[in-house]
Amino acid sequence: MTIQITWLSHSGFHLDINGVSVLIDPFLTGNPLATINPDSLPADYILLTHAHGDHLGDTVAIAKRTGATVIGTFEIHAWLQKQGVQRTHAQNTGGGYMHPFGHVKLVKADHSSSFPDGTYGGQACGIVLTADNKRLYFAGDTALFSDMSLIGDMGIDVAFLPIGDNYTMGPDESLRAIEWIRPESAFPIHYNTFDVIAQDAAAWAQQVNNETRAKPIVIDPASHFTI
Repeated sequence: MTIQITWLSHSGFHLDINGVSVLIDPFLTGNPLATINPDSLPADYILLTHAHGDHLGDTVAIAKRTGATVIGTFEIHAWLQKQGVQRTHAQNTGGGYMHPFGHVKLVKADHSSSFPDGTYGGQACGIVLTADNKRLYFAGDTALFSDMSLIGDMGIDVAFLPIGDNYTMGPDESLRAIEWIRPESAFPIHYNTFDVIAQDAAAWAQQVNNETRAKPIVIDPASHFTI
C-alpha cells in the first residue's frame, strides 16, 4: 500500500492513507500560496502541531463541516470544544495512540504556541505518524534541538522540516536536523508564504543532495507524491 501526500503549502498537508483523509495543520484561508479551497477538502482526521493561526488555520470550519476528529494537545482539545468542535482527541508530548489510520506520537518542538484569541496554546509539538510500515515526522515550527537524534532513532522515512528561518530554524540548521534525524527523504516546509520566510527551495535541495544522505522532495503547492 502507499500513502499519497499532498502539500497544501506552508506546513499543511492532506494524506490519503488507505482511503482515510488526514489533514496536517490546514492553513488555507489567508494563505497567499494556497490554491485549494478549504470547503472542498475531505477530512476524517485533523492533526495539529500547535495553536498558531498559520497552523490551526481552517481547522474549526473543516471539522464542523466534515465531522473530522481533531488530534492535538489537551489545550487544543479544550479550546476546540469551546468552539463547538464535537470530535477531538487529546494527547501530549511523549504520548502515542493507535488511531484507525495509524499510530500518532507527539514529540517535542522548540517553539511557542497561542490561539488566535491570545490564550495559551500548550506545548508546541512535532508529530510522528506511523502507517503502512512508513514513519513520517512532521516537525511543525521548531528550532534545531539535539534531541532530534532521538526522533531519528525511531527510524524516519520522511522528515518534514521548516526552512523559513526567522520564526523557525533556517536552511543550514535543517541540514543539521537531517544529519541527526537520518531520514530516507526530507521535505521543506514553512517557507515562502510571507516575505520574512522567503527561501530558495531548489538551492536547499541541492545542499541536501550534496551534504546529507537524504533524498530531497520539493513540489509545488497542491502537488502530491507517494511513499
